[in-house]
Order: sequence, then C-alpha cells, then structure tokens
Amino acid sequence: MTISRRTLLRNGALGASGLIAAPYFFSRTALAAEEIEVGVLFSQTGGLSIIEKSLADATLMAISEINASGGVLGKQVKAIVEDGASDPKTYNEKASKLVIRDRVPTVFGSYTSASRKAVLPVFEKRNSMYFYPTYYEGYECSKNVVYTGAVPNQQLSNFIPWIIKNLGKKKFFIVGSNYIYPREMAKVCKILIEQNGAEWVADEYLELGHSEWGAMVNKIKSSGCDVVLSNVVGDSVVAFYREFKNQGLSHETLPICATVTSEIEIAAMGPEYAVGSYTSFPYFMAIDTPVNHAFIERYRKYVNDPKAVTHHALESSYFQVFLWKQAVEKAGEATPDAIREGVRGQEYDAPNGHVKVDADNLHTYLTPRIAEWQADGQGKIVDAYPEPVIPLPYVAYGETADNLFCTAKGLDTAKL
Repeated sequence: MTISRRTLLRNGALGASGLIAAPYFFSRTALAAEEIEVGVLFSQTGGLSIIEKSLADATLMAISEINASGGVLGKQVKAIVEDGASDPKTYNEKASKLVIRDRVPTVFGSYTSASRKAVLPVFEKRNSMYFYPTYYEGYECSKNVVYTGAVPNQQLSNFIPWIIKNLGKKKFFIVGSNYIYPREMAKVCKILIEQNGAEWVADEYLELGHSEWGAMVNKIKSSGCDVVLSNVVGDSVVAFYREFKNQGLSHETLPICATVTSEIEIAAMGPEYAVGSYTSFPYFMAIDTPVNHAFIERYRKYVNDPKAVTHHALESSYFQVFLWKQAVEKAGEATPDAIREGVRGQEYDAPNGHVKVDADNLHTYLTPRIAEWQADGQGKIVDAYPEPVIPLPYVAYGETADNLFCTAKGLDTAKL
C-alpha cells in the first residue's frame, strides 16, 4: 500500500500530462498553478530504513491530511519522494536532484546528522529550505534549516541530573555509533556528568550498523560502571540491547539510559530486552492526551497496521509539515525566503504538546520527558517538564536563553 501511494504521488502528474501530450515545460508550468511541490527525502533501504520509512510515512500522512482539508493557499501539495538509501553520498545526490532538477523550494528529510551534513551544502548554496525532524547534537546555525527535533538542552540537561539524583548512578559508560551525533552528544554528556558530581569511566564507539556487540558488552561489564549512557543509532540498537541481556546484564542493576532508543527500536528488538531501561525524548506514545491518541489512531490507519508504533522523530516529521503550511500561508507564497520568514515564531498544538519555532535560531521549543520502558513495549513517563523549553543548540559551549549564539543575523562566532 505504501509503495503504490508513493508511486502515485511521484508519477501522477506525469501521467496526467501525458494524456494531453503536453511538452515537459508546459506541464510543469500548468502544474505550478495548481500544486505546490515539496521533496520527501528519507531512507527507504539500508540499515537506517528501520526508522526512516516511518518518517516518510508520517510526512506523507501530514501532506495527505493537508490536501484533504483544502491544501495550502488553495493548492494541493505534491510530494516528490526520494530514497537516501542510508548513505550520506546518496543523500547529497538526491537532495541535489530535488533542488536543482525538480526545483522544489522545500524538502522534508533525513534522520542522522551524517545525512543532514551531507545535504546542508546543497540547501545553503541553492537557498532552499530543509525541514529536519530528528533530535540532534546542536552546534549548527543555518538559515536554510528548520530544526524540529530536540537539541541537547531538551534531551540531556534534564536526563543526566535525573539519572544521578533519582537512580543514584555515579559512574557512566558512554557508548555510541561512530559518527558526529554520538560523539557530540558524548561531549555534552561529559560536561553534565561532571557538573553534577559524577564521572564517566569510558567513551566507546562502534561503526553505524555494527551488529557484533559481544566485545563491547564485555568492556561494559568489566569497566566498573553503574549506568550506560547510550547514543547508539539505527539497527545497531537492536543488536546492542539483545547482547546486553544475553550476557546476563540487567537494567535493574545496570540500566541503559538512551538518547536514541524509541518505540520503534523496542518493537524491533522485543520489549523484553529493554524493560527497566530509560530514554529521554519530548515525545512518547504514552503521552495521555486526546490529541496524541487521535494521532496514533490516524497513523495506524494510514499505514494500515493496527500495531504500528509512533516515536519522537516520526512525530516531528508529522507536525513540521503543518508548521511549513502555516509559514506558507502567512507569507502568501512558497518561495524559500518567504518560508524562512514565515516560519519564525510559528506555533502548533502537536501530539507531544505545544511547539513553537524560535524566531532567532529556527529550532523548536519542546517539552523534555523521560520514560522507563515496560513489558508491553511502551514507555512509562517518569519525568516531564511543565512546559516547552527554549532550544539552545550551543548549550554545551555556554549558550543560555539570555545569551544566544545563533540568531536571525547568524552565528556569533566570537562567543564560541
């Protein structure tokens, strides 16, 4: 069902133009008056497709809902879908195709920081807009990106002190996949760990997609740590948690506390491997509100799977399309410059709660939460902030709400 829907989105307009035998340039001109084209760029294949297929589905679901309610500025939204194939080089090529050949003013896409970094030059050089839905390490300030996932002060600034105070853990083993996100998150972790009177005993990495975790789990066992801080990404999460339990380790005594593990990885590994472990995210399926319940029901119906799970990056993929819609409608047009200005300060009642795009740094106000994973594969929310907090992408480098490094004027490098 999903494949045929995407094929229809991608090829429907060409089929229609073929009926009247119109030349290519004419068909695109005619369509321009009736449709607004956007790019949807996620991995449909490769190791990261375990996550990214769901992000594509959530994006297309939002587009379908917008179209069903009348579209944007009276026009239907047409998605041009491309596969990043879990490969940064492919991401760059597909982003170039969308921006240069298809001439879309906006692309929704990517999951990892490696893929975001791979496409960023394309959007900055061609002045197109990129909506990025994933929690990430911060340390970025681009006028061509709207960031709708959590940054470290919305994911770690609450998590590390909570682990130390509420779990009584003082010796952290930091482990991650070997690329920019886990390494930068580890930097923030170390600062917060030391600031809160604890210590880190190791900082280790395995390649993205690595499936042999025996030696690493042995290191954890012999390290003397009392908690594991995991920045492991993708299908490696499944292999890591399974090996952790297979070697006799228990989350009750040595919990994994993760910045990445979500409902979708829990479903893939089997919840029995994660019971008693923790994750910090702004969104969990367990959020008990009518808005979230309705969102989950609609998503399951859209993908035709009554057991499908939702998760933070998926939810951000969904609500960011509505922020884009509001920006276009405010600006009165879908050009990149208009969208950039129109999206500043946009607010929306998302499944995770109220969100707002910061007018300075184009990151999003979100509500930090911590959940403990249960036997049914769901997270029990054990801590939540009372309201959304300002996004501070440079918090690890001294940025505060009263001293912003990234503003509408750009990055103040003198503050770094």
